[in-house]
Amino acid sequence: VQLQASGGGLVQPGGYLRLSCAASGSIFSIDEMGWYRQAPGNQREQVASITRAGIPNYADFVKGRFTISGDSAKNTEFLHMSSLKPEDTAVYYCYIRVRVNTYWGQGTQVTVSS
Repeated sequence: VQLQASGGGLVQPGGYLRLSCAASGSIFSIDEMGWYRQAPGNQREQVASITRAGIPNYADFVKGRFTISGDSAKNTEFLHMSSLKPEDTAVYYCYIRVRVNTYWGQGTQVTVSS
């Protein structure tokens, strides 16, 4: 199983970015998709997730600004990030959970700066 994340980049405060993550390989059924992030000097923290039933969950620090969506049939997920803040700067990692296994993407850099 391989995950390919894309969509990161440099954006001004208040701006918008959409991250994408496509999974490929032998995937029978995805139970959960989501995103973590890691800023320099910080631990990796969960940003958002969505279950196979379509139920999202968000970290408090992104509620109202970020939206996660997923397409289990296409094994693809998205993270729509609005009202970005400098403190959102980090490497964003996508993941999927298939039964007891978790698979990770390679990470995509998001930099919020004027």
